[in-house]
Amino acid sequence: MSTPSTPPEPASSPEDRATRALADAVREIEHHVAAAGWDAPVRVFALVRTQAALAAEPGLAEQLAPEVLEAARADDQHLTSVEQEGVPAAEDLERLLGGLSWPATVDGAAVTVERVVLPPGAEEDLPSDPDAALAALLAHPQRQDVRLAVGVLRGGPAWCAVRTRAHDADDAVGQGPDLVPGLVEAVRATLL
Repeated sequence: MSTPSTPPEPASSPEDRATRALADAVREIEHHVAAAGWDAPVRVFALVRTQAALAAEPGLAEQLAPEVLEAARADDQHLTSVEQEGVPAAEDLERLLGGLSWPATVDGAAVTVERVVLPPGAEEDLPSDPDAALAALLAHPQRQDVRLAVGVLRGGPAWCAVRTRAHDADDAVGQGPDLVPGLVEAVRATLL
């Protein structure tokens, strides 16, 4: 895993501010999910521009913290995440994401998922039988449990956060735009 990076510096262009807002939203989502502990199910979030959400639903202001309202007033790119309850059951993450679609009022989407990863080359030694491979993977001495948080804006940037169970601390979360390219593209496809 790469070392933690800092989110992009504050900027003035809409694209730079959108990337910054997305990085902030993904970091907040990952922190929220981390507070619930490990061994969690996949969680899915809609991302909406806070100013637009407040204009459409003024009562939302009563549910947001004062600092969130202030940040939203200061930046039209500010995002609010809305966790999706009752996500349909699916056999695997690919089928779940393949069955999701979002209305035009949703500006982006994010997902968190836990995975087990092995160092490069270790997968070559896994048995070909899927059940035996899973057992070997879970028992492998070099396995790493990771939580991936990936967010994508419609027609715009992506941001990822990766936390390992072995280094489970808020200041040890790796971040960047393309840490999990396959998952980025799968989440992006839900917005098409």
